[in-house]
Amino acid sequence: MKFNRKGISDAELLDLYKAIIKPRLVEEKMLILLRQGKISKWFSGIGQEAISVGVASALNQDEYVLPMHRNLGVFTSKNVPLNRLFSQFQGKANGFTKGRDRSFHFGTQEHNIVGMISHLGPQLGVADGIALANKLENNKKTTAVFTGDGGASEGDFHEALNVAAVWDLPVIFVIENNGYGLSTPSSEQFRCKQFADKGIGYGMDAYTIDGNNILEVFAAVKDIKEQIAYKPKPVILECMSFRMRGHEEASGTKYVPKELMDMWAKKDPVENYEKFLIQEKLISQEEIDVLKQEIKQEINTAWATADSEPRIESTPEKELADIYAPYTPELIYPSANKSEKRLIDAISDGLKQSMQKHDKLIIMGQDIADYGGVFKITDGFMSEFGRDRVRNTPICESAIVSAALGLSINGYKAVMEMQFADFVTSGFNPIINNLAKTHYRWGEKADVVVRMPTGAGVGAGPFHSQSNEAWFTHTPGLKVVYPAFPEDAKGLLNASINDPNPVMYFEHKALYRSLSESVSDDYFTTEIGEANLIKEGNDVSIITYGMGVHWALEVLKNNHDISADLVDLRTLVPLDKEMVLNSVKKTGRAIVLHEDCMIGGFGSDISAMIADECFEYLDAPVKRSASMDTPVPFAYELEDEFLAKSRFEAQLKELLAY
Repeated sequence: MKFNRKGISDAELLDLYKAIIKPRLVEEKMLILLRQGKISKWFSGIGQEAISVGVASALNQDEYVLPMHRNLGVFTSKNVPLNRLFSQFQGKANGFTKGRDRSFHFGTQEHNIVGMISHLGPQLGVADGIALANKLENNKKTTAVFTGDGGASEGDFHEALNVAAVWDLPVIFVIENNGYGLSTPSSEQFRCKQFADKGIGYGMDAYTIDGNNILEVFAAVKDIKEQIAYKPKPVILECMSFRMRGHEEASGTKYVPKELMDMWAKKDPVENYEKFLIQEKLISQEEIDVLKQEIKQEINTAWATADSEPRIESTPEKELADIYAPYTPELIYPSANKSEKRLIDAISDGLKQSMQKHDKLIIMGQDIADYGGVFKITDGFMSEFGRDRVRNTPICESAIVSAALGLSINGYKAVMEMQFADFVTSGFNPIINNLAKTHYRWGEKADVVVRMPTGAGVGAGPFHSQSNEAWFTHTPGLKVVYPAFPEDAKGLLNASINDPNPVMYFEHKALYRSLSESVSDDYFTTEIGEANLIKEGNDVSIITYGMGVHWALEVLKNNHDISADLVDLRTLVPLDKEMVLNSVKKTGRAIVLHEDCMIGGFGSDISAMIADECFEYLDAPVKRSASMDTPVPFAYELEDEFLAKSRFEAQLKELLAY
């Protein structure tokens, strides 16, 4: 292995040695502790340390790095205290996740690290968002994000690189090419010769380097960083290396040919760098021995500290309290200065005023800039706020949701528009596994609103008509908002944007232009988690939201003899449980109405809650009224039959007659 100093000082050479030997010695300790049952799992980076250390050492301490399983060298080079790392490995309170996640599945703002999730790919899109914030701030900072040759097979890889290229984002995509995705060799993962070959396809610079040569990694990242500071752009940096141990210790390495292991053993990044430093007379073997002993002592002391900490304790109250980032909303009441607005106008108005209120609010979505969005909600926004803040995106929901999280991590707010709620399936993973879990896992907010044009009644068929709110009410960590009226839509959207937690904000397409009311022209908010009692009565409680509110109003208008409480939930999570239960206790009868299908719909949870907590007050079984358990059909005749509206009146009367 040839080492080229490329102007690196003697002091830097020695600092790099100290940096690369530390994770190797930590790993050796961890492998012993794993066999002793002191830690539960370990993903070894032995043989690949030069990449982690070289990258992290070339960046400033205040620049973000997004590492993976085998990047212990990132954490040690970023000066994360070893005792806290070891507490993390043991699930202790002094770790970074309060025992809620393991190994390197965490982030720390103090050290500008964003840890991985097991799905690998979303990290790349999060890096895009962090880099976008840096570019908007013009702070000359670089973001580095790691993936492996196996992880690069995921669709998120393509989406993130494509977005970074289109937006000229200052991010380095570090690909650790070690030849295997767990046990699957590269020949069964991809057909390109090198990942750097992909650069031309994305329109970005790409380099392949020796990932076992710490000086080559360090110099390459330094050089790329200088380029990015001068002119923001993404770069692929493929680091050729090899994993000398199993994917994780239990998997072993029997699938690797012995001659391949022997070849890479000769390229050990630590041993070869040691030999170079000795040859250059920058360090002696005696000094190496002393240094290793000092680091081992540091490791042993840190482990003893972590090991002496008590096992973590918690309560249900503490766990539930950490689902969301703490937030006390400031309620701003509507002014008397009102005008008639359709639902679509109220949403547009709220979004525009929120953009005016929050300088660091970015909105992203397909066709939202010049075109104004398919529903024209952002029409004219680009001329007022500029292309930096009103961003057209490629068709890649997953990367944009992830980028929204990255913006939040780096101090911005983000609103991401799903062109149709149905398309959220393409961005499902980062919503469910990253947005929703980020605060619970490592205490970081996810200041993101995902706008969801939803619902049937417009003859749009199976892929543009679904009611999929229950997918998200099931996921702890998300807030789910679903207004039925223009004034609520504006106030709740403003409140959702103010909230530092992730909000799924549903907008019924059929109500966009068919419904209008007098709405405050000035900025105001409506409290999230507070239902609205639209009508009061004594015979029955109708619990509903969205389009269901209007179906219920129509039935009550045509049946003056029915005395009903009509509860518009407005927010599904958090749920105004108190209003629902108080209403049912008063009337003794309850029907839960929603547009979603019956099986698995949110009404199941509400009806179960009512049955559980109001049983002694009920004069009849809790009734559910929902749409058919089929996809949403296209033809109007079929769609009308599908929707709950066609059955609700009869079901309500059956309940009253019970």
